[in-house]
Formats: sequence, C-alpha cells, structure tokens
Amino acid sequence: MNPRSLKIIVSGMIAADPGQGGATWAVLQYVLGLKRLGHEVLLIEPIQRESLQASGGLLQGSRSANYFLDVVRRFGIERTSSLLLADTTQTVGLSHASLVDFAANADLLINVSGMLRDPALTDPVRVTAYLDLDPAFIQMWNAMEGIDMRFDRHSHFITIGQRIGQPDCLVPTCGRSWITTLQPVVLDEWPAIGPDGPIEWQGLTTIANWRGYGSIEHNGQLFGQKVHSVRALIDLPRQTSANLLPAIAIHAGETRDLAALQGNGWNLLDPADVASTPERYQRFIQRSWAEIGIAKSGYVHSRCGWFSDRSACYLASGRPVVAQDTDFAESLPTGEGLLRFATTADAATAIEQIQRDYRRHSLKARQIAQEYFDSNRVLPRLLAELGVT
Repeated sequence: MNPRSLKIIVSGMIAADPGQGGATWAVLQYVLGLKRLGHEVLLIEPIQRESLQASGGLLQGSRSANYFLDVVRRFGIERTSSLLLADTTQTVGLSHASLVDFAANADLLINVSGMLRDPALTDPVRVTAYLDLDPAFIQMWNAMEGIDMRFDRHSHFITIGQRIGQPDCLVPTCGRSWITTLQPVVLDEWPAIGPDGPIEWQGLTTIANWRGYGSIEHNGQLFGQKVHSVRALIDLPRQTSANLLPAIAIHAGETRDLAALQGNGWNLLDPADVASTPERYQRFIQRSWAEIGIAKSGYVHSRCGWFSDRSACYLASGRPVVAQDTDFAESLPTGEGLLRFATTADAATAIEQIQRDYRRHSLKARQIAQEYFDSNRVLPRLLAELGVT
C-alpha cells in the first residue's frame, strides 16, 4: 500500500543572498525530493526587507525576486512557490491568501533555521519541524551566547549533525531531542558523470565561504570557520602532485591569507564565476575531477558528524571526495569514493589513493550516493521519524 500524499511546506533561503547556487540546491533537494514521492509541496521563502537586492527595498523587481523567479521557473515549481516579504502579506509568486489556504490543511512544515515566522502560516500546521543545516553553531549560539535561534513554535527538531546527543559530541542539545538525517540528493537531477565523463577542472575543487557567521570560543576552544581549517592545511598543495582549485569567497582585504594561499600553490577560483546559479554550481561539480572538502573548524572540533550537501552532490556525480573528518564515518562508509582526513598528510595520502585508481573511486562515489543520500530513501525515513507518513 502506497503512503498517503501529504501537504508539506518547505521554507528555506534561496533569494535572500542571490548568487549562491549551492544554498539554492540545499533547499531544492527537499522540495523536489518530496514532490517526487508524490507529496504536494509548497515552497515559501520569507525575506527581510533589508536583505532585498534592490534600491528602495521593494520586493517586486528586486534582484532577489528575479533570482527566485528564475529558479522556480527553471525547476517547474513556479505555481507552488512564493517569496514573502517578512512581516507583510506582500509576495512574489503565490499570494499570501493562497499560502494561508494551503497552511490551513498542511500536514508538515520543514522550516530551515526556523525562518518562517508568520503565525498564519505556521500555527495551523500539524507538525512543525525545525531543520538545522549548520550544526554546532546553531546550538552553541543559543546555549552559550543566549541568541534566539527561533526554536519556539516547533514540535520537532531535525539536524544534519549526525552525532548530536552522543556523549562525546560537544554540541549542546538545548533541551531538545534532535532527529538526525543525511542530506537528500535527488539523483535524477544529479546524474552520474562517472570516470569517463568530461572533466574541465583537472584537480580537486570545492566551493566555500572563507568566513561565515560568528565563531564561538568555549572552554578555551575556538569553534571557527573555513578560514581556521584551511590555515592548518595551508601547505597541502606542496604535498601532492594534484591541482587544488577551490572556489572561495574571500574578501580582497584578507591580504595575508590570500598571499599564503597563492604562495603555497592554491589556485583560487571565484565562486561568482563558477557557482552563482544552480546550473553553474552543478556544472562545476560535475566537471571537476574530485573534491577537497574542508569543514568549518567548529564542525571538526565539536565532533558533530556534519557532512556537506555539496560533497553529497560530488558523490552523486561520481566524483570522489576527500573530506575533512567531523566523525561522520559513524554514518557513512569511507576508504573508497569517500576518503576522510584529519591532517595535511592524511589528505595528501587520500589524494594519492584516488590518483592510483580513479575509476574505482569514481564508481564507488556514485554507489555511496545511491545508498545513503538518495532522496527516495532519505526523505521517507525522515517523514516516518516525524510521524507524518
């Protein structure tokens, strides 16, 4: 007997920072994956007026609205999507009245970072699930800094931090019981390119922000950003014959770090050139030889088990991943297709292993994606844990 069709709202960020192809895909994987399971899915992005990419803070015609419309039209979901100006009823896409009508009978809200706050759209929903895509930081900001992370008005809490709640994980639970999930990948949207497919970027690539939200210091330990992780790996290019081609958003004022990166052989790319839309992001990943996946130091030191949605897309494309260890090996197989590292020497050794038998690692990468990240597997399990099947 087939599971019943559910009415599901997904709320996440696409347009608030247009030009982030990877962030867009992170939300789309849920929307498209749930639709493929036969559910009725509504995408709502609430956007703050100060985030609007337009003079005068107008929603209509803003860069944010144009990007949102381009994305939802590209994926054929424009009839079930809405960009909502927060604290108003102004929308691009579906009207606020249509959103209220849908919410009145909705079974589930998946609310990334609790960003949808409109009570007319949240309160009627049977199950309201907070989705944490930035484990360790979300919880530490709340527990240690007293920052309101919008946990209230949610009945369930989901995280991609696979080890949250375990005794040796340093992430506070904030008094919540966290459901853990791997990131879903809609595999028919991410076909395997495989070992014989075209490669444009002959080396290990990745896409990253040099700095993100604020770091946290606790008990003498810094839970930091990508910058702190990369600094510890700065001489990696000198220890491997492979080309390292990270697309890093780094401010021109970071002169010391830029000089260190370039001086040690990192060949920096601009993510605005290679990953500013979902299409460019996907092409960059699929035309790369492999990924060097570097984690925020906060993920590493907290032992939270974070694994990147970006790395999952590399795996789905049949592109091997060399990923910095966050203790994710409890949830994922490693050694072929996906190799983990803690030190520069570990990373260099892993790269050499891929160089010796690229075909084997490429085929295994896709197999891992099929077994662990396929949205047709990940999302039904998540719905069952939420009690809405």
